[in-house]
Amino acid sequence: MSQHLVVLLLGSNLGNIQNNIDDALAFIEAEIGGIFKKSEYLLSAPVEYESSNIFCNIAVKITTSLSPTKLLQQLKKIERKMGRNEDSFILGRYSDRIIDIDIVMYDNLSFSSENLKLPHIKHINERDFSKKIISQLDNKIRSI
Repeated sequence: MSQHLVVLLLGSNLGNIQNNIDDALAFIEAEIGGIFKKSEYLLSAPVEYESSNIFCNIAVKITTSLSPTKLLQQLKKIERKMGRNEDSFILGRYSDRIIDIDIVMYDNLSFSSENLKLPHIKHINERDFSKKIISQLDNKIRSI
């Protein structure tokens, strides 16, 4: 099977936030594909909603044989396994979460479905915290 290059962004603002991310990365490596580059951890305030809980974020480059939709399904399974029961997309609002895993880029694919839009324009163009850590993976990923 062919391997695809994917950029993921992970965030957590409940519980032991860095451990939550490390646990999610272990699940990703075991169930989805190899992680070959990581950004530094970055602490940031919540975006687009109010909370006193600070986020820990990281961007990673992985390889996977999964299609974009299968990858999204697998990432949602990991989120549920870790205790996340609410989905911001379904709820239509953001809230505190034990783990959030977003697909930012999948190869150079432009893709849009009801549940997934690639590339993830908000993370690449609009959110300063994500632009900072994504650029650590590849300084060519600036804006789209």
